[in-house]
Amino acid sequence: MPTYSYFYSRTVAGDDGNVKTHKFSKGSPGLLELPLDVWETLGRYKLLSRVLRGGLSGSGDVHHPGNIVFKLGEKGSGIRLSAAVQDFNQLRQRCLETGTLFEDPEFLAQDSSLYYSRRPDRYIDWRRPMEIADDPRLFVEGFSRFDVQQGELGDCWLLAAVANLTMHPHLFFQIVPEDQSFEENYAGIFHFRFWQYGRWVDVVIDDRLPTYNGELMYLHSAERNEFWSALLEKAYAKLHGSYEALKGGTTCEAMEDFTGGVTEMYEMDETPPNLFGILLKAYERNSLMGCSLEPDPNILEAETPQGLIRGHAYSITRVKYVDIQTPNQIGKIPLLRLRNPWGNEAEWNGPWSDQSPEWRFIPDHEKDELGLTFDMDGEFWMSFQDFKHYFTRLEICNLNPDSLTEDDLNAGKKKWEMSVFEGEWVRGVTAGGCRNFLETFWHNPQYRVTLEYPDEGDDKCTVIVALMQKNRRAQRRMGADCLTIGFAIYHLEYPDRLPKPLDINFFKYNASVARSPSFINLREVSCRFKLPPGVYCIVPSTFDPNEEGEFLLRIFSENKNNMEENDEEVGIGEIDDRVKERPEPDRNEEKVRDFFRKLAGDDMEVDWMELKEILDYAMRKETHNEGFSKDICRSMVAMLDVDHSGKLGFEEFKTLWADIRSWRAVFQLYDRDGSGVLSAFELRQALNSAGYRLNNHILNILVHRYGTKDGMIAFDDFIMCAVRLKTMIDIFRERDPDSTNSATFTMEEWVEKTLYS
Repeated sequence: MPTYSYFYSRTVAGDDGNVKTHKFSKGSPGLLELPLDVWETLGRYKLLSRVLRGGLSGSGDVHHPGNIVFKLGEKGSGIRLSAAVQDFNQLRQRCLETGTLFEDPEFLAQDSSLYYSRRPDRYIDWRRPMEIADDPRLFVEGFSRFDVQQGELGDCWLLAAVANLTMHPHLFFQIVPEDQSFEENYAGIFHFRFWQYGRWVDVVIDDRLPTYNGELMYLHSAERNEFWSALLEKAYAKLHGSYEALKGGTTCEAMEDFTGGVTEMYEMDETPPNLFGILLKAYERNSLMGCSLEPDPNILEAETPQGLIRGHAYSITRVKYVDIQTPNQIGKIPLLRLRNPWGNEAEWNGPWSDQSPEWRFIPDHEKDELGLTFDMDGEFWMSFQDFKHYFTRLEICNLNPDSLTEDDLNAGKKKWEMSVFEGEWVRGVTAGGCRNFLETFWHNPQYRVTLEYPDEGDDKCTVIVALMQKNRRAQRRMGADCLTIGFAIYHLEYPDRLPKPLDINFFKYNASVARSPSFINLREVSCRFKLPPGVYCIVPSTFDPNEEGEFLLRIFSENKNNMEENDEEVGIGEIDDRVKERPEPDRNEEKVRDFFRKLAGDDMEVDWMELKEILDYAMRKETHNEGFSKDICRSMVAMLDVDHSGKLGFEEFKTLWADIRSWRAVFQLYDRDGSGVLSAFELRQALNSAGYRLNNHILNILVHRYGTKDGMIAFDDFIMCAVRLKTMIDIFRERDPDSTNSATFTMEEWVEKTLYS
């Protein structure tokens, strides 16, 4: 069995209808129709955002949060902010009515918006565009890759992505909404949209920009009065908390945030033999591509004799087999067009560079088709062989299906098929670590992918798997580094015969058929695979167990893929035979019944306080004489209180007592050392033994709600879990007699049942 290893890498540029969904669907007005697992989630732990968890599909007719634009910080945006949620249209209208220019209170024109780790070394003057140039415009004669000029900030990784973006108007205006300008309804306010972890987020800014000696300090256009690029950079800085947060990164990250695509990274010393074919396919699908040279540790952005800049991010703007005619032969040569985001004379000076003699072998009609120019604009051509020799890293951003327009498809562009799932690693529950830690590895989230159709002209399926951890760049100021993450892929030869989720025995005797190249502390780990048609299970994980974080798992394939969580359906199962057959003499049973009759009085009913007295007496050993909390006792009453009297009769108490004894037997079965606590890793098995079938989403919530900081479950909290589970499932099943796995509630019923339980 292979052992995983990992490494740290800080090298950065410049310094389906079949997909299971968790969602609200509306029935008749005033009714909520809920799948059982969502009912479970909402009923036991009121986290409405959890409804958005689960399968998201980029194809077919399933609509998901990725198709909706959220305001920054809005509930459902996936970004938690203490600041106010800002609506661009409302704020602009208010400014127009009052005749004032917008000043953003959430991203102030002050030093803290520039840096989080230090103070500026000089005075920074924040100016509006009309204070920088005459006749300011958002665009001067449209927009192009030549509008992007680097300033003092080490974010050429971002610039390379912006330059690429300008070549795709549909993508560009997805980021830069067209409802704003300096000419019409100008109020000093602008907004931009970025993809963040499966959702589009709208970011509002004012137009005060940092300057020194009257010049823009950071990203700017070659035209002094053009400001779209500077404003876009400010919005991106606000999204991440400061301009400094943008220092150092990979073009992959920015390209994903501009498109919602999936990126691949290739090191040139270990490229696949079909790399040019991969580049051609990427260009056919409108993929955004960037590349860079290994930086010189002694010189910042050192220039090579060939005119290339080390540690600098370039964008690839064309990939083509070009017709060539030499005196001896006619054929095709693989060429690439690249661009230095500085947009100046710093260009490649080798073969196929501007004015190089090789171009005389290219027919005129081919030159016209290429739009060949030889300006000092930072753009140049080079051969594929030279590209592999001189560059050290390649990054490709494959666009999701929503990013292609009808015009793209009509023009012969192709699209990927995509599946997306959100998940999290929770200490002691689903944070199992890598395969090195076999005892806990199987607790990680698992995802089953079915590949039915091979690629055109091939017997295998191309699959890109991308695992992204969320919100780490914005947490830099709090010292949060990226977790070390990776994934493994297992072939399921007989999937219907295997348990859900796959258990420890499966991983003990089955090796992975593919995996991420390494475990690495980057925002995203991705890799391209060629797999035979079949059913596979993907297991994303951190390297070490018990490291907590949220993630996004995305699958791109050339043909349709079906993806679902490889997990149990929520519901009732069989009680463990070891529990049913476990002899448990209860010498206190008669005393407990006598105690009940004594406390119940003439009406033979007990309220929660009287129930607490009984249970504290009967379970004093299990609770270490500390007794049950009032919340548990209230929930126990609610579980069986059909008439909502707030009391239990003797027959109801007998039913409760039988359940509690069964749950106690389960707890003792797994509390092998008699410590009075269970590991959260044991919670699923313990609740399964009690007759409940749960998935990872429910388990994560239970541990968030009832577990300790160290992921342990005490006896009384385990009883509370069981009580709430039984209550919510019983309420649901009462409304779902035909076992359709959905139930309908009026708003009044929804509030009543969730509040009282």
